[in-house]
Amino acid sequence: MTTTDSDDLWDVARTAKFLRVPPATLYQWRHRRTGPTSHKIGRYLRYVPEDVLAWVREQV
Repeated sequence: MTTTDSDDLWDVARTAKFLRVPPATLYQWRHRRTGPTSHKIGRYLRYVPEDVLAWVREQV
């Protein structure tokens, strides 16, 4: 799998779209510490695309 703009951080909407889950699911996963690694930057939640891809590979 490859990503476009891999140097950019993904917001919740972009990550949810990539994973094909509702944004609320990402917040639930974060709360339960079961989803991909996320980072708080200020008051915003961001994801590193490579971390999301690694998490997906672990799920298979």
